[in-house]
Amino acid sequence: MAIVKTSSKGQIVIPKEIRRRLGLKAGQRVNLKLVDEQRIEITAVPADPVEAYCGVFRKGSSLTAALLKERRQDLIREENKRT
Repeated sequence: MAIVKTSSKGQIVIPKEIRRRLGLKAGQRVNLKLVDEQRIEITAVPADPVEAYCGVFRKGSSLTAALLKERRQDLIREENKRT
């Protein structure tokens, strides 16, 4: 645990060991999340968020496949109504 002091502008310095472990570089953005009234969570934002999150949903079912299946079923229902 590291104790840091806030500046008059509310700025803090993240200690070197924590920056190293998070892989933070100078000028890199971080995300701050208020966890509760006494805690803040700091998360490194990837340099290229699109690239970093690409494929993150591949493990689950495909929404595209579900939509295509639903569209096929709609077409079948429409064809059955016409006949």
